[in-house]
Amino acid sequence: MPDSSKQDFQEPRQRQLLSADEPGPFKVLNPLSEQPVLLVCDHASCRFPASLGDMGLDPFARRCHLAVDIGAGALTEQLAASLGFTSVLAQYSRLIVDCNRELMDPGAFLQFGDGVLIPGNRSLGQADKDLRAEAIYWPYHDAIKQQIERLTNIGSAPAFVTVHSFTPVMDGVARPWQMGVLWDADTSLRDIFLADFRAAGYVVGDNEPYSGKAPQDFTIDHHAESAGLPHVGIEIRQDLIDSDDGVKIIAELMHDIIESIPRRLANSGANNENKRTSVHDRG
Repeated sequence: MPDSSKQDFQEPRQRQLLSADEPGPFKVLNPLSEQPVLLVCDHASCRFPASLGDMGLDPFARRCHLAVDIGAGALTEQLAASLGFTSVLAQYSRLIVDCNRELMDPGAFLQFGDGVLIPGNRSLGQADKDLRAEAIYWPYHDAIKQQIERLTNIGSAPAFVTVHSFTPVMDGVARPWQMGVLWDADTSLRDIFLADFRAAGYVVGDNEPYSGKAPQDFTIDHHAESAGLPHVGIEIRQDLIDSDDGVKIIAELMHDIIESIPRRLANSGANNENKRTSVHDRG
């Protein structure tokens, strides 16, 4: 008699991933804000579509750091509430499809990570992947694109800030950083966040524990770098924001930094223009 515990999880075949009574793939907070900063949270939720059941995972695994950036969604919502800035948040677990990965990246449909096997992602056919991408991935990214276009049309292209969190221990290795500032082609926001986080006394990684130069950083690459937007990815260690009190403390710190971005970018642009004018005059 076969051992059913060792049989592969079989994803139910369906033509529709999300039912009409389930939340949509994303939500937009403050959709009419005219402030030139856009907040984005790729991994805000641990929700699974009802059609996929539990994907062969126990309750702990469905809520662990592989399924959701713990605290990141609550932090982004708190910032949206206090700042009134437009924010776009994904509404389904990254285990369904990781919205911060290229669809061809194996991590977009994670099968194994940090000692956890994800049965519902084993042996996925292309049709299954396409279904998830069409229902969740592209609608989320289309929503981000629409907000960038809206903010650009009513004023200036927005600064782009993504909010993530990272586990204190990964693959048995403790991480010393409390926060990480991720960047690639643009350093304007990187400089602001590094200076202010460190001034507040935090241990901050510069492109640590992940690098903004890595190809896995799809959201910033796709929306911000390609359009020349000022951009930064913020990573907060999860033990700092896994409670309401922790979220409140970090949100208050980030509120002041994010609120200052338009003014500081404007001042930086003016200073750069003055330098160019001075060099031209000397020539």
